[in-house]
Amino acid sequence: MHWFHGMRIRVLAPLVCLLLAASCASISVKRTGPDSGTFHSTALAFTFFSYDMPGPALTIARANAADSGRPGLIVEHESVFPYLWKLDWLLDIIGIRYASVSGTWSQNPAAALPER
Repeated sequence: MHWFHGMRIRVLAPLVCLLLAASCASISVKRTGPDSGTFHSTALAFTFFSYDMPGPALTIARANAADSGRPGLIVEHESVFPYLWKLDWLLDIIGIRYASVSGTWSQNPAAALPER
């Protein structure tokens, strides 16, 4: 039975690493008019020794929004969690990052700008 336990660990460890290295992204697009609307894009990435897999979470979220094919995207808010300010280097050793990007889109980008 002892050999079976060691074999389980050797098989399960790489599988767990693959699951952690996977990322996921999503986007939600809502119309607010005939040729305009809002979007909200999110992404999740795994960091191991300063290497983001498959890439930085914020970059994935922005690329996901750009790939939506909506014209005149204007990003109004973006955030990354967790963000530890001066201790953020700790998450570069090993960590998971979640990014969120939201804003508006329009056929006429000047019309999508927020009122000031």
